[in-house]
Amino acid sequence: MIELSIAFVFGLLFGSFLNVVILRIPKEESVVYEGSYCYSCNTKLKPWHNIPLISWIFLAGKCSFCKAKISIQYPLIELSAAFIFTIIASQYGLSLPSFLIALSFLMLLALSMIDFKYKMVPDSLNILAIVFAIFGTWSIQGVIINFQNALLFAGGFTLLRFVFSYYLTSSAYKAGLKTKTSWNKHYDRTPLIEAMGEGDIMVAATMGALLGLKLTLVAIFLSALLALPVMLFVIKKSKEEQRVPFVPFLALATFIVFIYESPILAYIKANY
Repeated sequence: MIELSIAFVFGLLFGSFLNVVILRIPKEESVVYEGSYCYSCNTKLKPWHNIPLISWIFLAGKCSFCKAKISIQYPLIELSAAFIFTIIASQYGLSLPSFLIALSFLMLLALSMIDFKYKMVPDSLNILAIVFAIFGTWSIQGVIINFQNALLFAGGFTLLRFVFSYYLTSSAYKAGLKTKTSWNKHYDRTPLIEAMGEGDIMVAATMGALLGLKLTLVAIFLSALLALPVMLFVIKKSKEEQRVPFVPFLALATFIVFIYESPILAYIKANY
């Protein structure tokens, strides 16, 4: 119980910092050298304004200076980080590998929020997620296996990206041939259609390092199932609204599969 309490507190602390990361990295602001400030009145916050979860509750979700509303994102991210740390500590105890695994999931959480809000996937966070995932193991042999799995899924997703991008671009080119005239038949302005972002490839590498071969395949399938209702909902929207960020679904599926690793592997062994 004491270990879980410590993990929960650590999660809240790291979740508080994660809010800074989520807000500042898309704006290319430093996450280290500049103190916290209100995004409405730009007033620098006092230390007691930054106590994870408690400050938001006692301030009633409003800035102490200008009374502007503080986003519910702050306590939700802090609680999510605390939940991640607690769940992992309950399975693996308080150890360096479990700490690194938790940090990898926190990076995936930050990537999910940034992808959801800004439709961008910062490489800096992606690299950290991969590094934490690779070294989140109990042996040198485990590090090597994690690295191999990361490379395997990064390469697999890169190949899929190439194949699907080629297919979509070729289809667009063939459709464009029908509109060619004698005036523009020598000009090809068909844009390259990217079927998958580079950020998704790096997330796949993190998934491979965290879950291994079999479980990563399960997580990819689960992420597609989680994304399907959203895809069906936006299918009649405009092209811009149809751009659904996929990293949140990959990250959520990875965490679910990680939590239920044992029963999933037992099911696979019994049925396949």
